[in-house]
Amino acid sequence: MPLFKNAKFYTTVNHLKDLPDTPAEIAFVGRSNAGKSSAINTLTAHTRLAYVSKTPGRTQHINFFSLSNGHYMVDLPGYGYAQVPEAVRTHWVQLLGGYLQTRAQLIGLVLVMDARHPLKELDKQMLEFFASTGKPVHILLSKADKLSKNEQIKTLAAVRRALQPFAERQAVGVQLFSSLKKQGMEEVDAVVAAWFAQWEADGKRAGSRQRRRGYLKNEIAGN
Repeated sequence: MPLFKNAKFYTTVNHLKDLPDTPAEIAFVGRSNAGKSSAINTLTAHTRLAYVSKTPGRTQHINFFSLSNGHYMVDLPGYGYAQVPEAVRTHWVQLLGGYLQTRAQLIGLVLVMDARHPLKELDKQMLEFFASTGKPVHILLSKADKLSKNEQIKTLAAVRRALQPFAERQAVGVQLFSSLKKQGMEEVDAVVAAWFAQWEADGKRAGSRQRRRGYLKNEIAGN
């Protein structure tokens, strides 16, 4: 079964102190109106799991969804939308920034960009901001159906070149995606599944090391 299919709403929070205790999670983020909510709905085969609006900035809280593998997907507020009160915008920045920098359960970030306008200044700032965590990023160039096949190829190649400086500090992938044509669904599913598999493998290795240390400690104490 695809990882995102049959995802279910879990909870929504508006303050970092209210974040739930989850095992591991991946998050979707992007500029307002970049196609993030449509991408989530397409991947999960739900028409209204994430709120889609022609008005940017409608995702205002951090929304959690449970996945088929027992882990979680997170829908983060969009960035770059200025037509809100200053206090609200400040709260969004603190909420988004605090989550991305401090959330231990976050193992990877899916960054959604409009394929017609990729790597805007705020997108680059987001990549720079998240790079300090060392966690992987996978970019979805959404609305790829708006481009011709030739334009898709050129755009993908150009973005890959532009990402090279970021790739020196963290794992950064990029692909074309279309909610309308359902293009790229299997690719992003495979990427995120690999993140969770790596997290689980790392956890098992850490557990083995901890058990080994406990065994040696008991052996030394016994002698």
